[in-house]
Amino acid sequence: MEEIILISYLNDFIFCPISIYFHKLYGAIDKSLYQTVSQVSGINAHKTIDKQIYSDKKNILQGVNVFCSEFNIMGKIDIFNVETGVLTGRKNKIVKIYDGYIFQVYAQYYALTEMGYNVKKIKLYSFKDNKNYNIELPSNDLEMDYKFRKLINDIRNFNLDDFKAQNVEKCRNCIYEPSCDRSLVIC
Repeated sequence: MEEIILISYLNDFIFCPISIYFHKLYGAIDKSLYQTVSQVSGINAHKTIDKQIYSDKKNILQGVNVFCSEFNIMGKIDIFNVETGVLTGRKNKIVKIYDGYIFQVYAQYYALTEMGYNVKKIKLYSFKDNKNYNIELPSNDLEMDYKFRKLINDIRNFNLDDFKAQNVEKCRNCIYEPSCDRSLVIC
């Protein structure tokens, strides 16, 4: 049976596939021992979603668990307005729209669509500066949709033994770097 991919792992895998291994390894450990300030800020920005207190309107789905059998992915949506069909992925502060951000909302889109919801629009919301960024639906951006599907395939076929880090800056910014035997950071 194929392992389920968590939606949150899509961005993590792009950053560094090894980070998913460490995330699973550290799973039960108190996150405050290793998370950075920016990660804690991101978690805090999602609190109203995770506690489902962002809105009390019945047409707003928030922090709902979703599953997509087509890609065997699961996770939580951020915000979906059932009436307007707008799916919103929330980030603490968007400085640049990374592919991983888009792929996470694509996964939410596909899950919601498979569940029978009509997603008409996707956007990313930057909490710190209160900005919205429109994201094309997968059907309107075939290149990004292809990249999304390729990422799912890459995750499924990833071999930890063959991985070699390529980007020293990613290693420098990785919370797992001190434990990683593949790090490019030289002491």
